[in-house]
Amino acid sequence: MSSSELEIQQKPAKVQQEQTGSVSAEITGPKEPEAPTSASEKNDQDFAAAEQYKNQGNDLLKTKEFTKAIDMYTKAIELQPNSAIYYANRSLAHLRQESFGFALQDGVLAVKSDPAYLKGYYRRAAAHMSLGKFKQALCDFEFVAKCRPNDKDAKLKFTECNKIVKMRAFERAIAVDKPEKTLSEMYRDMENITIEDDYNGPTLEDGKVSLQFMKDLMEHYKAQKRLHRKFAYKILCEIDAYMRAQPSLVDITVPDEEKFTICGDIHGQFYDLMNIFEINGLPSEKNPYLFNGDFVDRGSFSVECIFTLFGFKLLYPNHFFLSRGNHESINMNQMYGFTGEVTAKYTSTMADIFTQVFNWLPLCHCINQKILVMHGGLFSSDDVTLDNIRRIERNCQPPEEGLMCELLWSDPQQWMGRGPSKRGVGIQFGPDVTETFCNTNNLDYIIRSHEVKDMGYEVAHNGQCITVFSAPNYCDTMGNMGAFITITGNNLKPNYKSFEAVPHPDVKPMAYASSLMNWLA
Repeated sequence: MSSSELEIQQKPAKVQQEQTGSVSAEITGPKEPEAPTSASEKNDQDFAAAEQYKNQGNDLLKTKEFTKAIDMYTKAIELQPNSAIYYANRSLAHLRQESFGFALQDGVLAVKSDPAYLKGYYRRAAAHMSLGKFKQALCDFEFVAKCRPNDKDAKLKFTECNKIVKMRAFERAIAVDKPEKTLSEMYRDMENITIEDDYNGPTLEDGKVSLQFMKDLMEHYKAQKRLHRKFAYKILCEIDAYMRAQPSLVDITVPDEEKFTICGDIHGQFYDLMNIFEINGLPSEKNPYLFNGDFVDRGSFSVECIFTLFGFKLLYPNHFFLSRGNHESINMNQMYGFTGEVTAKYTSTMADIFTQVFNWLPLCHCINQKILVMHGGLFSSDDVTLDNIRRIERNCQPPEEGLMCELLWSDPQQWMGRGPSKRGVGIQFGPDVTETFCNTNNLDYIIRSHEVKDMGYEVAHNGQCITVFSAPNYCDTMGNMGAFITITGNNLKPNYKSFEAVPHPDVKPMAYASSLMNWLA
């Protein structure tokens, strides 16, 4: 992490003259100061202590210990509540944790504390971008660019964000209300795509996915080769037709004694996906799976992940299940890499096709009428039933509020009741909310994903809210383990398997992401 990302020095002359020696690197905080003899000395001592907390926070941020860094910045803010620098640094830590709502709050506070501190505007813009609020981000980039007319970096950020805003406006302008056609109807000409003589990859058998095709496909992908576009389009057309016929809530029956596996976020980490199959066995009618959303983005092998998952869904439609996550959406895909990756490996047309397919993914699954599995979490109202979920019209981009939004975005909290989301979308829900929902719908517990956990899973809310996350060492930086959950039909007690990340080719996460998002990251 470069020194430009963090504000390091904020020492008045008097403090600089009085300080001797280096700042402690311990997390325990500064030593107890001697009793001040005046208000001025008290302020100087508070400032010196706050600076030590900030410096410790900076060190922790560099080592990616984001929660501890946030604690240090918070202690600094408690001593110096008007410091724009402390708010801006804490905002950066929240951004790293994908707590975009908290990051936005701190960006706003940084600007309010010191309107001349331009980094506060960058933090606020980064949070707005992460939430898909590009117009608000553009205002901040424009302000910084005007304040620094000779700053090339500021001008580039403004120019890139302006391109995104104009592109969104153009997309809305050309959109027309008309009956939506299936992909097969829209892309009939793709049936005539020629397969080149030198193509030696997997081929569909009579236009259908087979087990041999899937085995060949995975080996092909491990060798960093691409599936021919003719077969890629064919798989997308078949998935589109299948998903359109599925309900928003899919009921799954797991027979007695048979195993069922639930996986969380994959996020384009193809080689870790292959490791799951190595540990737990390939999908089959006797080894069914549910993958709980966020298949793509951030990891740079998202194309390989999604075609593998779609292929198994076509091969075993009644024994392989896919739920939509918040990253199966156009805003997330354009910012965090999937759109760029599809365009680079295939075409922008295929990226548009994925947007249509993602709109039809089911929102959640109910296992044996006792376990509800969704990507995010629960709701802002206590009276939501499974039938309410079944009636959701899901063929759209995720809205900013309502049941669909909360299914994709919400997170659990330790304390009772509900609270605003740390992400700025959805809500946070407590143990009492989970208990009420389970009682209302006669459920034993819920399983959700959406959050990195050190062991790849977390059990909360008295065992009624379980998080599973299956992307180990997320973004090659977090150091977490991945996990999956297994149950049997006559014993719904969850069993957890954690696993480490495996090596992958030297393609960094976010390699295909928006250049602006890479700058902000």
